[in-house]
Amino acid sequence: MSHIVIIGAGQAGAALAAKLRALGHAGPITMIGEESVPPYQRPPLSKKYLLGEMPLERLFLRPESFYAENGIELRLSDTAVAIDRADRKVIAGGAAIPYDQLALTTGAVARRLPGAIGGELAGVHVVRTLADVDTMAPDFAPGRRVLVLGGGYVGLEAAAVAAQRGMQVTLLQHSDRVLRRIACPETSAYFARLHRDHGVDLRENTQIAALRGGTWVEQADLSDGTSMEVDTVIVGIGVTPATSLAEAAGLAIENGIAVDEMGRTTDPRIWAAGDCTSFPFRGARIRLESVQNAIDQAEAVAANMLGSEAPYVPVPWFWSDQYDVKLQIAGLNTGYDRVVVRKGDRDLTVSHWYFRGANLLAVDAMNDPRAYMTAKRLIEAGRSPDPGMVVSGDLKSLMAA
Repeated sequence: MSHIVIIGAGQAGAALAAKLRALGHAGPITMIGEESVPPYQRPPLSKKYLLGEMPLERLFLRPESFYAENGIELRLSDTAVAIDRADRKVIAGGAAIPYDQLALTTGAVARRLPGAIGGELAGVHVVRTLADVDTMAPDFAPGRRVLVLGGGYVGLEAAAVAAQRGMQVTLLQHSDRVLRRIACPETSAYFARLHRDHGVDLRENTQIAALRGGTWVEQADLSDGTSMEVDTVIVGIGVTPATSLAEAAGLAIENGIAVDEMGRTTDPRIWAAGDCTSFPFRGARIRLESVQNAIDQAEAVAANMLGSEAPYVPVPWFWSDQYDVKLQIAGLNTGYDRVVVRKGDRDLTVSHWYFRGANLLAVDAMNDPRAYMTAKRLIEAGRSPDPGMVVSGDLKSLMAA
């Protein structure tokens, strides 16, 4: 029977293994994970888990017993160090594990500050793994001074949790607005105002120059020439796809492990899914960092490993929770040339609709699930409402038009 090995025990790896069994694969499945715990959710780490509102067990995607009950060998605290493509073996934990097909779901790793800036000091944290959050949790105490680097979703969510814990929060954004790379100016302004209303000292066009201290971080020198005392630092400056293993094996790398529409790498026996991959989409090659993509792409790859030959065509969606605001995003706004603002009937309720010409590309919906669901259905159906109706029309009328 065909032996399938999965390297990476995160959201994509867990989804792929479960889907293989659900589709009837009867052969052995081995999943190799570097962490000591079974696959778990990452989004709650920097929110409910860090706030102490979610116990560890609720993070787990499935009970650990699920893997044994479904014949999935879960090798935790194990690291794959090499792929022998000629002999079809994975080298991990001092053992050579043979495979008939191999799936790479290695995810991404958080970018860290270079040592020259002071990134090696204690009290300087990234937010990616359970161990990262467990290490930083004791530093999240009322009154402590935290410096957050990066105005993307990770940085903003960390700042929101810190502010809710009663900490003194300063957030640095190196460009002129938060979320610049991924959102329109209207969405950026919404979240900048939200954070400032919660007491966050948000500084745009400002970078870290150096961190100083003995063994623990004590001071931050900023690019504007000022300095500030700090008790802890959160580094939220993005992630990079975990491609080193694939690259060493000679697989094609292009902003991630390059796969085709089916999820195959340049080796027909090796597949990849999740944050570590780049794949064809609308005439370009993209990489999506989201739970939705990790699950959907992994399940598509599982089916294709078993012979389905069905191209993966995502309809991207994302979310972020900050304070009492839930942001829901549908679609990809790449190439937009117009943003239409639809105001809701409550405070902090608004949606921003991205158009390219007459075509609806995406929506950012803040505390407006009805607008989000309407836009998502329109995008999935390939339909675009009249922008004027978005502003003033009833949501039902947008679907009916």
